Amino acid sequence: MAEVLVYVDHVDGAVRKPTLELLTLARRLGEPVAVALGNGAADTAAALAEHGAVKVLTSDAAEFADYLVVPKVDALQAAYEAVQPAAVLVPSSAEAKEIAARLAVRIKSGIITDAVDLEAGDEGPVATQSAFAASFTTKSRITQGTPVITVKPNSAAVEAAPAAGAVEALAVTFSDAASGTKVIARTPRESTGRPELTEAAIVVSGGRGVNGAENFAIIEALADSLGAAVGASRAAVDAGWYPHSNQVGQTGKSVSPQLYIASGISGAIQHRAGMQTSKTIVAINKDAEAPIFDLVDYGVVGDLFEVVPQLTEEANSRKG
Repeated sequence: MAEVLVYVDHVDGAVRKPTLELLTLARRLGEPVAVALGNGAADTAAALAEHGAVKVLTSDAAEFADYLVVPKVDALQAAYEAVQPAAVLVPSSAEAKEIAARLAVRIKSGIITDAVDLEAGDEGPVATQSAFAASFTTKSRITQGTPVITVKPNSAAVEAAPAAGAVEALAVTFSDAASGTKVIARTPRESTGRPELTEAAIVVSGGRGVNGAENFAIIEALADSLGAAVGASRAAVDAGWYPHSNQVGQTGKSVSPQLYIASGISGAIQHRAGMQTSKTIVAINKDAEAPIFDLVDYGVVGDLFEVVPQLTEEANSRKG
């Protein structure tokens, strides 16, 4: 059976959920071979093997931490040349998409970004994408070279499928360009204790209707009662009510959770582009004519300052 390279997104050996989803998709195409780079790379092997990796190629060279992107491209190219895979799968994070694009150029292959599903085809993997702010669904495949495909988080269920997970050291020769951009300082992101926005199974977002930074506390309270991430519309972010890192939309982050709750968000196309592929969408808005209601599975016409606290109370009571 053909082998499929899977680029591992991890933090000091802790494998992030999108990578485990990629392993599920990779098993549809062939035998997953994981590529883990940087500090703690070898520590990823157990989790990767549990979810289907037949082999784990690792390298923890200092270059991966000291310089941006290119050393990781060099390593992924080395893995590609060693394995000669049927496809290369990469998570759809900002950095990983740059790595995927650079690799595709180097190996003279086509690339598909932000796939939401994958299936095996007679002439190679077939990727499903959402196009034009999720107004259309397309199916496409690479016609030149080895397919390089990035996949959005929450596109597949994580499934355990124990495999050998044999760890092998990956020999990497770094190019002259690898040291072109040096990291000179890092500042850890302040933890909120909530899930990462793009990976969360539930997202609760607030918009212009929240009417102030201080009122985002009720959005956060609902999110915490559900174990959810907090998002914000562009209007709320531009007003300075919530950080840009939490913006959902065409110029922010794209999310595809199992449940998306939009509170005080009108549903402009800019916002819809970032959340329209959510599995179940609930909107709370006092304007019955708000465009968001054309999109939702469930809509509540009402004042979010009355509805959201009641939802929070109900969620907390069911937990208790």
